[in-house]
Amino acid sequence: MLIPVAYLASYLLSVLGNSIAGVALPLIVLQVTGSVLGAGTVAAATALPAVLAGLLMGVAIDRINRRTSSVVTDLISAAAIAALPLIDLATGLTLGWFILFGVIGSLGDVPGMTAREALLPAIVRHGRIGAERLIGIREALGAIALVLGPAAAGTLMVLFDGSTVLWVTAATSLAAALITLLIPHRVGAVTTGDGVPARRTAGTWSQLREGWRVLFGSGFLLVTTALSVVSVIVLAALQGLLLPVYFSIEQQPEMLGFVLTALAVGMLVGSGIYAVAGARGRRRGWFLAGLVGTTIGFGLVGSLASVWIVFAGAFVVGLSSGLFGSLIGVLMIERIPEQMRGRILGTQNAIMTAAPALGIIVAAVITEYAGMRWAAAALVAVWLVALVLGLTARSLRTLEAGEGPEGETTAVGSA
Repeated sequence: MLIPVAYLASYLLSVLGNSIAGVALPLIVLQVTGSVLGAGTVAAATALPAVLAGLLMGVAIDRINRRTSSVVTDLISAAAIAALPLIDLATGLTLGWFILFGVIGSLGDVPGMTAREALLPAIVRHGRIGAERLIGIREALGAIALVLGPAAAGTLMVLFDGSTVLWVTAATSLAAALITLLIPHRVGAVTTGDGVPARRTAGTWSQLREGWRVLFGSGFLLVTTALSVVSVIVLAALQGLLLPVYFSIEQQPEMLGFVLTALAVGMLVGSGIYAVAGARGRRRGWFLAGLVGTTIGFGLVGSLASVWIVFAGAFVVGLSSGLFGSLIGVLMIERIPEQMRGRILGTQNAIMTAAPALGIIVAAVITEYAGMRWAAAALVAVWLVALVLGLTARSLRTLEAGEGPEGETTAVGSA
């Protein structure tokens, strides 16, 4: 059990570190520069490199040992954060330093996520753990990090100065890298579906195009990616814009934190249920439960009928997302060609990284010119389109292990 335990522990530490940094770093930039625009500039400057790194680094993840990829990306993240307090001691921090090391750190974030996801099939094989249980536990740990990260960041910012908080954040990424080293090197080897070491003869761009061809040429991968992207867009717009506006109008801004906690608790419950019972029953049933439940949850939140209805809707969204996300994770293990996981998952993660900004911008424009409730209705309508797509897509009618779309056998190892 050492292999799955090490994998899950390193995943938790990595996600927790990113969660703490996501809250603490903007506050530290604001403290140092005194500029709200400066904090926004750092976030904007790191977004594009993160997307590009996700797209391009997938090729490297498919070429080198995936355990090594995970370790290196965590070390990059740790070094980028640790450099800031060192610069502060030497010359003092300026906005330029935050942007520089923010860009460097972004080169480790999305590729690191991709490397860990690319490792999953090997963890299942060598760790002797069912995919449903592994993915369910992983999603539950992600929900725990979502709850603990902001709380830890706030507590640390109260108790310590910014440099100390940065050291703590860097230490979590370093610890994640060290724990990943407990996974045997052979587990991370890039192989074909039958366990034969994969050979690379094509150039970088050819391999990248090959990954895109498989991703956008597969009805299953295309539809599931679309569903995940729409879910991220809607959730980001609700969480990042509409709910803060709504609770400000209701003069209950403190409730926003509780709603986000309800979302995370729902995710924890949903992924926990899947970890325990996901291997039982038909996968189509789990899929429908997640899809329909997400629709009900978005409808409740988008109604903005009352604080408690919004609160309940957030829990339902989290619960359903825990089920849906865990199932999709299992299906991705089975249906993405083993030797192409880095490129395909890297592209998906890059799109997911860019999606929240799109949702927030669109919601902001509609809110500005039509009002908050019209923006909420538009987001729910977008998800309803995704719901229809998920219910009618032929590629999602057969989800059982060993069968691809329309009853064909899935060749996981094929290109």
